[in-house]
Amino acid sequence: MNKKSLAAMLPLVLIAAGCGTQSSTSSPALPTTATIALAPQVSPNWWFPVLSSSAYSDTNLQMNALMYVPLLHISRTDGIDFSRSLAEKITHNADGTVYTIDLNPKYHWSNGQPVTARDVVFTWQILKATSSGASNLPWGYGGAGTGGIPTDWASVVAKSPYTVVVTLKKPANPEWFEHNGLGQIEPVPAAIWDKYPHNMIAELQFIKSVANTPGASVYNVVDGPYHFTKMEPNQYWMFTANNHYDGHKSTLKHIVFEYETSSANEFAGLKTGKIDYGYLPPSLWNSRHQLTQDTFFPGYLFGFNYLQPNLNPNAPGGLGTVFDHAYIRQALEMGIDQQGIINTFYHGYGVTETDPIPPKPHTVFYDAALQTPLYPFNPQQGKRLLEKYGWHLHNGVMTKNGIPLSFTLLYVSGSNTDTSIVQLIKQDWAQEGIQVNLETQPFDTVLSTAQQTDATKWNMAWWGGGWTYEPDYYPTGGSFYATGAGANQGGYNNPEMDQLIQDSYKPGTPDQIKHALDAYLAYARQQVPVIWLPWTPTFNEHIKTLHGTAATFNPITALIYPNYWTFSP
Repeated sequence: MNKKSLAAMLPLVLIAAGCGTQSSTSSPALPTTATIALAPQVSPNWWFPVLSSSAYSDTNLQMNALMYVPLLHISRTDGIDFSRSLAEKITHNADGTVYTIDLNPKYHWSNGQPVTARDVVFTWQILKATSSGASNLPWGYGGAGTGGIPTDWASVVAKSPYTVVVTLKKPANPEWFEHNGLGQIEPVPAAIWDKYPHNMIAELQFIKSVANTPGASVYNVVDGPYHFTKMEPNQYWMFTANNHYDGHKSTLKHIVFEYETSSANEFAGLKTGKIDYGYLPPSLWNSRHQLTQDTFFPGYLFGFNYLQPNLNPNAPGGLGTVFDHAYIRQALEMGIDQQGIINTFYHGYGVTETDPIPPKPHTVFYDAALQTPLYPFNPQQGKRLLEKYGWHLHNGVMTKNGIPLSFTLLYVSGSNTDTSIVQLIKQDWAQEGIQVNLETQPFDTVLSTAQQTDATKWNMAWWGGGWTYEPDYYPTGGSFYATGAGANQGGYNNPEMDQLIQDSYKPGTPDQIKHALDAYLAYARQQVPVIWLPWTPTFNEHIKTLHGTAATFNPITALIYPNYWTFSP
């Protein structure tokens, strides 16, 4: 969404660059600073690890990952890496209702205090409150509905300073719950943040008041590899290595996230050597020979790209109830030339998308049997499908019951490639009698506009990069297709989909668990709850003296880990 969503923007929203070379009378010193360029016109706007539903993006997730260690670290292969987690072990009972979490006592906050079970329980209390859906809450949690949060959780209790016990209300598939439930907990220091122990509304109001103020004193205490240092709005955000970090310490003293006004501006930074690790804008593919000091590599994330239709009944022009029909979305899908987009704008890099699991990167969740699209590119067939259900051309636009199939597509500004893609889609949909007005806005504006909380302002939106699987690392769809889910901006509501998602949460044999997930994927393929776009990689460029960028990048979490990067002479 959304993101990850998100996260959102280009498939990889956070790219890095280096600067700060120093000189010495003996030999040149290695750079100590890497500058991390954001996607065009994208800025972090929420710093608390429990993210607002309107601020759930890969950019914000990345900032949090620098400062806070997760309860469970999801690996590059979608497993759990306990060597990089706060938890050193998890055990559960036979039916998957009780989970005992033993914390690794090695971790400390930067003020020297240990990370304890109290911090885990406090963070859960925030998750529980903000995901309850109560109308008087200052903000809602972006991961609500994923991992059974909050309705399936019965209790979270600190049994000892380093032991937490989580009890569920009903049996669960442990792999799903650990990935999507426990995997969402990114503890903060309760001693610092718990300002109103007996007033959760006041606590949430306080958190919201500082959520976009990274210089607030509460952010000084972290347990991750970096701490925030300073920022200039729409220019840069600087982080400094946390010398008290109990994990793999950074060899870089500083990293800087740099705001980019456009893809061309970022490319200029690559070309001049200001940027050491960044992205090659697809629109400048033919100019890549100018980047003589860089190495190119494509990178696929675990996610999918899509256009988000607004299915809410109060959407403008009465189109919410129109988009709510599966056949309308199927016709729209027939107007998407996925392979043409791949060939024309991504130079052959990319895969066609037919369901929520991409062919790349390869995971055990991908079902090759679903690879053949049910609604391949065929505008004339899409037009006939609309006519079958009573739509007819009126003044050149498909119309039924006085409602024209005419709407605005809101998309993120700053990318020439994205602009070209939506122009192509507009032309192809016109062949079906679908009229589209294109409107571009900065990412933050698109994200804040296209949400259920006020569905009266938009009809269809594109974040530029689609959804990546955070926090639903076990990809069941509970985050975005379940009714009322935190990332379900379009208001999709389908009881059969809800049941299939619920079935994928249940325990069973390995075959039963796989069958449940495949059944959900097959239904999503048929329903087209969003309009699938091709899944494409980022075109990454890094200077030859910067190492560890590709090897440590995590396609599952869509996160970079600069504390593993090094420079060489």
